[in-house]
Amino acid sequence: MKRILVIRGGAIGDFVLTLPALKLLRESFPEAHLEILGYKHIIALAENRFYAQAIRSIELAALASFFGKDAELSAGLCNYFGGFDLVVSYLFDPDRIFEHNLQRAGVDNFLACYPTIGHGEHAAKQLARSLEQLGLWSSDPAAHLFPSLGDGEFADRFLDKHSAPVIAIHPGSGSERKNWPILHWLQLSEWLLGAGHAASLLVIGGEADQKELDAICSRPLNGAAVHRVENLSLPLLAAVLQKCPLFIGHDSGISHIAAAVGAPCCLLFGPTDPQIWAPLNEKVRVLRAPNKNLGVLAPEAVKEAITRILAASHFDSACAVPMN
Repeated sequence: MKRILVIRGGAIGDFVLTLPALKLLRESFPEAHLEILGYKHIIALAENRFYAQAIRSIELAALASFFGKDAELSAGLCNYFGGFDLVVSYLFDPDRIFEHNLQRAGVDNFLACYPTIGHGEHAAKQLARSLEQLGLWSSDPAAHLFPSLGDGEFADRFLDKHSAPVIAIHPGSGSERKNWPILHWLQLSEWLLGAGHAASLLVIGGEADQKELDAICSRPLNGAAVHRVENLSLPLLAAVLQKCPLFIGHDSGISHIAAAVGAPCCLLFGPTDPQIWAPLNEKVRVLRAPNKNLGVLAPEAVKEAITRILAASHFDSACAVPMN
């Protein structure tokens, strides 16, 4: 197997949950050229960072024809797809139109991996199970990201601008139902700074999180200790989170990134099932809201969990044996 293409759309969390499957492919075919077709700002997390030698955007006008029955296909894309020994697709294709068009383009080995995530088993395990058709079985369902040396150097410069310890929080998600009330986030941020757990807070957000960011970052009590973090590329954000002593968030793609780089995480879950959707990484602590309602998850319960996480992190650091 010399050339492998993995096609993966979806949001940030969907991609990170697919990393165990990508890791299985990478380790099973270490000499192969592995490429990912997807949303470039997301799949950049894997480009030349262990998983893939190259990435390509799925947002190509010419690609639309591949989803039409008996459509005229782009000659350039036919040559592109036909140049792979194996194409693994996580695109939803119930009528197999995309699959048939790839076969028309010269793809001989195609593996459809678009399961509907069901109950009873973690999503990462379900996403990797399709590779069993290739005789491949995953033994590690936790996702892992590997920031590059350049990413790490950026993170060091970025964090040097802020007083340590720097704790990162992401008060948003893809759904209001998955968000802890903003008043609780305000209380928590004041406690983190006032109790000395953090000298600086990084408040992370995107376009969908403007309300939450505005509420927290405009508090005069916190002053310069609160720093708004927007518009960082995902690989650079991953490197920053890797160096933070704690990340606090919801069921979101950013939380999956933080867990995948090994950051200690306190994740607040409400309506979604953490048995299926929570990161499986070792340093992740999940708090499930009573009755699946984040509105009734008490700040005191979150504070207690954070205190335990930070105490355990300090103990691990104190017990670490220096390497000669």
